Amino acid sequence: MTNGKDGLKSVERRNFLKLASTGSFTAALVAGAGGMLWSSEAAAQTAKEEKERERAADHIMTVATAYVLGASRSYPIMQLDLKENIQNATNGKIYVKLAPGGQLGAGGALVQKVQGGTIQAAQHSLSNFAPFASTVDLINMPYLCGSNQRFTNLVTSDFWKSNVEPKVEENGFKALFYVNIDPRVVAVRKGGNAVTSPGDMSGVKFRVPGSKMLQQYYRMVGANPTPVAWGETPSAIKQGVADALDPSVGALYVFGFKDILSHVTFTQAVPDSQVYSCNLEWFNSLPSDVQDGVMWGAEMTGHQNLSKVPSARAYAMSELAKAGVQFHSLSADQLAEWQDAGGYQRSEWDSFKTELAGSMDNFAKMEEAAGTQGKYYVHDA
Repeated sequence: MTNGKDGLKSVERRNFLKLASTGSFTAALVAGAGGMLWSSEAAAQTAKEEKERERAADHIMTVATAYVLGASRSYPIMQLDLKENIQNATNGKIYVKLAPGGQLGAGGALVQKVQGGTIQAAQHSLSNFAPFASTVDLINMPYLCGSNQRFTNLVTSDFWKSNVEPKVEENGFKALFYVNIDPRVVAVRKGGNAVTSPGDMSGVKFRVPGSKMLQQYYRMVGANPTPVAWGETPSAIKQGVADALDPSVGALYVFGFKDILSHVTFTQAVPDSQVYSCNLEWFNSLPSDVQDGVMWGAEMTGHQNLSKVPSARAYAMSELAKAGVQFHSLSADQLAEWQDAGGYQRSEWDSFKTELAGSMDNFAKMEEAAGTQGKYYVHDA
C-alpha cells in the first residue's frame, strides 16, 4: 500500500507504463488526461474502451501535434477534444490515435508527413501553409488580423475558402479547422522595462523568427530585430542576447518562459495561429458519410477552441503573474500609436501585399474579410 503524493505518482507512472507497454499508448494518454491513472481499475477500463473502439473502427487516423496533452489548459490546441469529436461524429468508423508532445516532430516536419501520407493529420502553424499558398503569409501583416476576432473572421470567410484553401488542396492538404490561440505579445526579459509604446522599443534586441514580415514590423516600431532559432530562444533571453520576444501568453507559459520575463504587453499586431490539416488523398478515400463526420467533428472542436481562448489565457496569465510578470493592456489610443507606426496601411507593406495577395485589389478583399464579422465570436484580450 502506498501513501501520499509520491505513492500516488508511482501508481500513476506504473499504470501509464503498463498501458503503453501493452500497445495502448493512446489509452495511456486518455487515462492520464482524464485523471484515471491513479486507479488500476479505471486505467484498465479506459484501455478496454480504447481497444474496443479501435477494433470496431473501419479507419485509423493518426493525429500528431507538438504539444503535450495537458497544454490546452493554457494553450487551447484541443487535441483530446478533436479525437473524441471525430470518433463520435463518424459513429466510431474512425479511431483517432494521438501522437502528442512532438513525438513525431513539429511544424514543418509534421507538414511533410501529412503531405506524404505518413500520417493522416497534424497540428502546425498556419505559416507552414505559406509555401503552398503564399497569401497565407499575410496573416503576419501587422494589424491585418492580429486580434482574435479579425483572424477568425478571415479564416472562416468566403474569400479564404475560395482563394486560399483551393491552393492548399492542390498541394495535398485538407484544412480541418483553424485554431485560435491569442495574438502575439511583447514580452520583456527579467530586468527590462515595460513596453507600452513604440518609443519604448528603441534599442530593444527583439527576438524574431525567420519571417521577413515580422522582422520589418519590429524595425518599423523601433526595435532591433534579432533572428534566433526557437530552440535557442530561452537561453538567448536569459543571457541577454535578446531582450524581448513575441509568442502568445499561452505559448510563453507552455514553453517555460515564466521565470525569465518581467513585462508582457498586449499589442494585438499578429495572431499566433495554428491549423489542423489532413492528407487530402486519405480524406478523399473515405466514404462520404465518414468525410462529413470528420468535418463535423473538426467544426465542433473549432467551437470549443473559440470558447476556451479566454480561460486558457487567464490560466497562463495567472501562472506568469505568480512568477512576478506584470501585464499591460493598451487603450484604443495606445493601440493606434502601434498601428500608425507599423500597421498594414503604410506604404512600406505594398510590395508584400502585391507579392503575396497577387494584387492590391485582392489584398483589399482580404482586408474586408478580416473586418467583416462572421458567424463566430471570440474574446479578445
